Amino acid sequence: MNELETMAKALVAPGKGILAADESLPTLEKRFAASNVACTEDSRRAYREMLFATPSLHRFISGVILHDETIRQCTKEGVAFPEWITKLGMIPGIKVDLGAKPLPRFPKERVTQGLDTLADRLAEYKQLGARFTKWRAVIEIGDGLPTSFAIAANAQALARYAALSQEAGLMPMVEPEVLMTGNHTIEHCYEVTAATLRSVFDALMDHRVVLEQMLLRPNMIVPGLNCPDQPGPDEVARKTLHCLRRVVPAAVPGVMFLSGGQTPERATAHLHAMNVIGRTPWELSFSFARALQEPVLKAWGGDEAKTSAGQKALYHRAKCNCAARYAKYARDMERQG
Repeated sequence: MNELETMAKALVAPGKGILAADESLPTLEKRFAASNVACTEDSRRAYREMLFATPSLHRFISGVILHDETIRQCTKEGVAFPEWITKLGMIPGIKVDLGAKPLPRFPKERVTQGLDTLADRLAEYKQLGARFTKWRAVIEIGDGLPTSFAIAANAQALARYAALSQEAGLMPMVEPEVLMTGNHTIEHCYEVTAATLRSVFDALMDHRVVLEQMLLRPNMIVPGLNCPDQPGPDEVARKTLHCLRRVVPAAVPGVMFLSGGQTPERATAHLHAMNVIGRTPWELSFSFARALQEPVLKAWGGDEAKTSAGQKALYHRAKCNCAARYAKYARDMERQG
């Protein structure tokens, strides 16, 4: 089996998911501010060290996505984070896109940047210890949005990124995210997500990306946050799996859902409902950022004395999502945390 295919299968190992700790500095600054934590290089390092050092986290977490700043940092003892994460039984990865920027001539739409320097950065990240990569494209639903051109532009960027990653010996995680912002219905989200994924996989095939050597990190099919009709987990699960079955090739080893602004409990309930239905050619797993970390920040609050409380919160959320992967999650588990 090819090394990248082995990597993909390791990341979707039964009962495990991915911790996304790759927030941009502005995003992390907002989250820290909500918990009254000063956002400095040292506080960010300390926070992420606390996350990674959670005892027995490897039981539920297969890999960790790092930010450019974090992959260059070390533990208090001077061990580089990628090396340390590996010793803890997890696989280090890296976010390689440079963020979404306005798409010229297409108001309110964006395309992700970073392809022009990507080959050189991939070589450096591999040397620093990364074993897989992530690139995010954002698709917004709105009045007349998204346009087919914006979908295609982001699909082409995702495919080129994935091809470059595989060429560099790094396993790509492809992330086309249809955003939850707005008041669109779940049906509208379904239509846009299906069109986006079709375009992405067409582009991946055109770029000769080996599907067995990548992972998909999509949004779940959910209505906009401001939509008055918010369906339950069973409907979200049915719509999401129906969409994926129509457009995602069976060769892809795993689907690692992002939480996209859902509450931690809701994201877990949706993942559970999908695994209850099951019968898919891919592993159905998670690659959550806020849905794993939000309770951690509340419990920790920047206080070193509360490190254990923060780690307990992360362990609990990871354990709940592990149960959801086995279709064994129950709301009673939240009271046990």
